[in-house]
Amino acid sequence: MSDPHELQEADLAVCRASLAFHSKTFHAASLLLPPSVRAPATVLYGFCRLADDTVDVEGGRLLSLKQLHRRLDQVFAGRPQPVAADRALTAVVTRYGIPRRLLDLLLEGLAWDVEGRDYETLEDLLDYAARVAGSVGAMMSLLMGARDASALARACDLGVAMQLSNIARDVGEDARMGRLYLPQQWMRAAGLSPKDWRANPHHSPALASVVQRLVSAADPLYARAAAGIHCLPLGCRPGINAARLFYQAVGREVEAAGCDAVNRRAVVPGRRKLRLLGRAALSLRPSGRLLHEAPLRACVPLLDAVLGMGPMTTPAQPARAEAVIELFTRLEQEDRHHRRVQDEVWRRSAA
Repeated sequence: MSDPHELQEADLAVCRASLAFHSKTFHAASLLLPPSVRAPATVLYGFCRLADDTVDVEGGRLLSLKQLHRRLDQVFAGRPQPVAADRALTAVVTRYGIPRRLLDLLLEGLAWDVEGRDYETLEDLLDYAARVAGSVGAMMSLLMGARDASALARACDLGVAMQLSNIARDVGEDARMGRLYLPQQWMRAAGLSPKDWRANPHHSPALASVVQRLVSAADPLYARAAAGIHCLPLGCRPGINAARLFYQAVGREVEAAGCDAVNRRAVVPGRRKLRLLGRAALSLRPSGRLLHEAPLRACVPLLDAVLGMGPMTTPAQPARAEAVIELFTRLEQEDRHHRRVQDEVWRRSAA
């Protein structure tokens, strides 16, 4: 029997095939990651893909989610089911110290899909995006060894931004599955009845204005995520840059199509991806000006899960926001001090 704490090549190959088939954009970006990160990142994607497909294929039944929770119980007990994704996930969560809570939050977001939950406001939609995608951003940050609060907050920003781009691109596809993720407050403001539109999904100038608002809402998050590149090991920066640039380009393609996300699905052309890959490889030190921005309120539970801090809030008053930033700065200084001590110990032992 193989060691559940060791990632097996056969299990990794299954996850790799799933990534290449289901997400050509993420697969292309992952090729720029160093192998030591690419392998566990592929495993995380494999499990997330499996979880998403399980809910969809099973017809959105709550039973499928209960089964996923039981599978996670076995994963974190070190006794995974005899499935490649589960075995590989066990090895990854053990090696990289990924908290169970992050995966529970991801499954909570999938449960909202099962429930057919609607999203009245952008804040409501951000709560969903934080669970299904911000959680993945936090886990990716852990794989790369970036565990301080600022790095995690920016990684969560990237996951949420990517999810918003996906939603803007897939309005028609989601509608055909009976799902509507657009903020309904925005739809009504544009003169659309969410109920009537769901019954008869179609493109219109009014709908285009709502899709445009969603694409625009993602852009500041991509800018904040860029600042987090500073926190990553140099070898990881091109891959994360590529993911950021590819998914933001999806939004640009949606705009180029007049924000018609019902009759077509935006795709970033291969030639543009090549140009973005070159840009990703060269832009290794983007501005860190936004690094210490307070986290999205929706992402606070993700940071709590990793940092083990008490309840955090994202207050509206500037003085409190400054206190959050000060806390992030202190944690980052402590982390840098810890690394300096470790480096000094290593140098003395090598002398």
